[in-house]
This record gives sequence, C-alpha cells and structure tokens, in this order.
Amino acid sequence: MSPKLVAIERSGKIPNGVAILRLDNPPVNALSHAVARDLDDAVAEVREDRTLRAVVLYGGEKGFAAGADIKEFLDVDPAVLSRQGLALERTIDRLANLSKVVIAAVTGYALGGGCELALAADFRISSDDAKWGQPEILLGIIPGAGGTQRLTRLVGPGHAKDLIFSGRFADAVEAQKIGLVNTVVPHNAVLPTALELAARYAAGPAVALAAAKAAIDGGISLSLDAGLTLERGLFANLFSTPDMRIGVQSFLDNGPGKAVFTTA
Repeated sequence: MSPKLVAIERSGKIPNGVAILRLDNPPVNALSHAVARDLDDAVAEVREDRTLRAVVLYGGEKGFAAGADIKEFLDVDPAVLSRQGLALERTIDRLANLSKVVIAAVTGYALGGGCELALAADFRISSDDAKWGQPEILLGIIPGAGGTQRLTRLVGPGHAKDLIFSGRFADAVEAQKIGLVNTVVPHNAVLPTALELAARYAAGPAVALAAAKAAIDGGISLSLDAGLTLERGLFANLFSTPDMRIGVQSFLDNGPGKAVFTTA
C-alpha cells in the first residue's frame, strides 16, 4: 500500500481538540488525483471525529500547494478529467462544510487548486513570503474547484476578476489588503499562529460555533429575509444545549469570557 499523501496529525504539541491535515506530496504538494483521494478520506475521518473541534490545513514549511498536477492534463480523456475535477470540487466542498473551524496555514505558494483549497477554510494565515493566485488562465483554462465562486464571494468580483483574468500572483500584503488573507506573519510563525487560533476555537462552544458557521455560510446565497429565518432557527435550537447553560451560568457567576465548555 502506498503511503498516504495527506496525513492527520493529532499528537505532540498539537492542542486538544485540534488536528492538522498535512499535505505531503513533494516537491510542491501538487493536487494530483491521488492527493485529492487521500484528502477526501482525511476530511471524512475528521468529520466523524467528535473529539475534534478545529482543523489546520498545512503543506509544510516549503509550501502549501502549487495547484494541480499539470502532467495529468495531457493525453487524458476530457470526460475522465471532468470526473476527477468534480471529485476534487466535492472534496473541497466537504471541507468547507465541516461543522468544525478550519484554518489554512499557508507558506510558500497557494496557487490554482491550492488557493481553492485554502478558500474553503474559515481563516487563512499566510507567511509574509507567500504567493497567492489562480493562474489557470495561463493554461487556457479557468479555476475548476471553486475559485471563480469562493474567491468572488470573499474579495468581490473586481479583485477576483483581476486575479483570475490575469493569472498573476498576489503577495501576502496584497492578499491581506483585498481580504483573501486574514493574518500575515513571519514564515516560521505560520503553523504556531494557526495552532494558537485553532486552540482558541477548540476551547469554545462547539455547537454554537457550528451554528454560527452554518448561519454565515448558508446565508450568503439567501435573501436577507431567508437568511434571518435561518439564523432565527439556529439561534433557538441552541437553547436546548448544555453549552448554553454552561455559558449563561458562568456569565451570571463570573462575568463574560470565563466559561469552560464541554460538549463536542
């Protein structure tokens, strides 16, 4: 059996309730068909693990992911390539729809499919020397795993068209300026920063965080009235959870921000 190209790491200095999904396809973590398959397996595993509350996507110190494996584009039946592209798109969708907090820790390059993978995260931590982009247009194609949709929703159509139409790379400063990146840190601080953020959310009320994520992500494509209805239902459901009682009682006893939540 060949080694897994996406590893799930939970031990060592990783905080409780947090796992790292580490891409391991050197030299540039190209998102080959095999990587997509192993990523799908890893996402399915962390989705079912109720002890995990936050996930960090990481490609190692040298780079996050430099897009698809271009060699796979040659001499391939378009129907086969379409099926493989659909499989990667669905895997990225499953990652984006995890009820857990997902953080992309990006060093080096996040290009093409690598950028699309990072776009599925709730937060993106970038090294100050990272490069971001959707260069598919330079191959005569367009992003095919969510780039035209998630990038546009995140940074707006003007910035998305600039990056997608030109295929150029954005540095970390520009990526943060346009809203593609949440935080920029020195190269060696990327993973520690992501793990610190993950630990903070892993200690929070898991059910409420999942509800907040569902309300925000689900409401984007709805009308305001429909989004408010979605929010109202999720809000009401939280009043039957143990974490609500813990949070409210802690507030009454000790003031805000001191609750210790327990449910997964």
